[in-house]
Amino acid sequence: MIRQPICVLLAHVDHGKTSILDWIRGTSVADGEAGGITQNITAHSVELEKVKNICGPLLDQLNLDFTIPGILFVDSPGHEAFTSLRKRGGNIADIAILVIDINDGIKPQTLEAIEILKQYQTPFVIAANKIDRMGGWRSTEEKKNVLKNIQEQSSKTMEILDTKLYEIVGKLAEQGINSERFDRVQDYTKQISIIPTSAKTGEGLPELMMVISGLAQKYLEENLETNVSGPGKATVLEITEEKGIGATMDTIIYDGTIKQGDTIVIGGIEEPTVTKIKSLFKYEKNKLVSVKQITAAAGVKISAPGIEDVVPGMPLRVANENLETIKEEIQAGIEEVTIETETEGIILKADTLGSLEALIHLLKDINIKIKKASIGPITKKDIVSAESGEDPLNRVILGFNVEQLEKAEENAKIIKSPIVYKLIEDLEKWLKEEEMRLESKELDGLVKPFKLEILKNHTFRQSGPAIVGVDILGGTLKSNTQITKDGTKLGVVKEIQLEGDNVNKADEGRQVAISLPNLTVGRQIKEGDILYSDIPPSDFRVLKTLQKYLNDKEVKILKEIAKIKRNENPVWGI
Repeated sequence: MIRQPICVLLAHVDHGKTSILDWIRGTSVADGEAGGITQNITAHSVELEKVKNICGPLLDQLNLDFTIPGILFVDSPGHEAFTSLRKRGGNIADIAILVIDINDGIKPQTLEAIEILKQYQTPFVIAANKIDRMGGWRSTEEKKNVLKNIQEQSSKTMEILDTKLYEIVGKLAEQGINSERFDRVQDYTKQISIIPTSAKTGEGLPELMMVISGLAQKYLEENLETNVSGPGKATVLEITEEKGIGATMDTIIYDGTIKQGDTIVIGGIEEPTVTKIKSLFKYEKNKLVSVKQITAAAGVKISAPGIEDVVPGMPLRVANENLETIKEEIQAGIEEVTIETETEGIILKADTLGSLEALIHLLKDINIKIKKASIGPITKKDIVSAESGEDPLNRVILGFNVEQLEKAEENAKIIKSPIVYKLIEDLEKWLKEEEMRLESKELDGLVKPFKLEILKNHTFRQSGPAIVGVDILGGTLKSNTQITKDGTKLGVVKEIQLEGDNVNKADEGRQVAISLPNLTVGRQIKEGDILYSDIPPSDFRVLKTLQKYLNDKEVKILKEIAKIKRNENPVWGI
């Protein structure tokens, strides 16, 4: 039997994905959501007859014999929930709609959603939403062909639309994605379709449904085969408390059938939960209705004892037979994600298995090593593990949407956020700042490489002390630093004056006046001379190991100093 394809909507906050689904199902949930942001994960089945009614004659253009019974749309708070729609080896979503506000373009969460779609190899289309908010756009009859609506706009508005669309096409190309407006797509297996839409007026939404239905029917039919009589397989999306019922699990069943009275196994952090289904419920017209059984693909609410501590994102299997085998299979799938990967690296904690899996992938993309990744709150054990890291840059715990049970000492950094892109952004910022702090600490007390040229016609005092103007050709000049000329020690730079003010240091590109005690211009030094910092051999050996903290010019000067020194002593600094 062919089941409904599961279609998930993803988007940056407030780009309109829930409003698109509202239009499709003819409700107005978005208006009642706090701040216009989806607060609950919900699944809505749109039967084939309704799909045909929405699309009208558009479906006839595809010349397809439709066997899919409809589409199961899943709306979620963000792509973190999308990652919870997981099964072993991938994601249960068959296809996705990535909603992009055409006026805002691609945002950080959009890019993350794209990365996750690529990770799970989920086919998707793009709804370029809110075309009605473009300057000069005139909305016409609700179900009119969006391409005809575009042709009826002013030439300036059509130009704005094309510009905004191709800005999206360009940004997607940077991510390695070939995309095009849906009516210009030549190969649906190689190009991502972009459909201009307005959830407010309904423009483009029949075309969106047409493209989704056509892709599912033509390319996904083989993946939609399900054994109706087979034991159900599902994923837990959320644990909620229902008045008069108690704790319930919102789940998506993607294979087989689940019945009242079935024994089920749900994956756990340490061990699986085994329980028996007390009641099953599904939503009909936004009301909970009790059912005896339900077949894939569908959203179903399950009431069962002992599920209060179940973690979202966990797999669920019917296990009326082969209970021990199914328990082992489920836990094996969890252990693939809950990992100890490296002897050195950061600690990662997340609220769900799917979130953890997505974060591991995103962190590895930016070359962040992970020592341990697991589900649940940040504990004392996590803090001790982070503090024991040899590399200070690894003494950090990332917490996605989790509580912190213990306070960290100064030896471990804890970064928390309920938003993936903010978490990674904060980590990258901390790593940069910490690296700079460590650089400063490592180089403290060392004589760093710098190079000066005594400027012509800039001798302000010949001696007692000599005061001359110099150009800093590279590095940072600091006061009380020993200097050398052609390998000969000259003494120290006593004072530095920049634009009339005494300063302790000056960087490359600056021209400053310096005082040099016990030197006479015209005798030990003269205008046009090149001076270097006089680096002790011990400092040179340390600097060689810390070259990553020096810029290219400083590394070059360090080599010049070594060459000069080795003219007199071939083994200097070795």
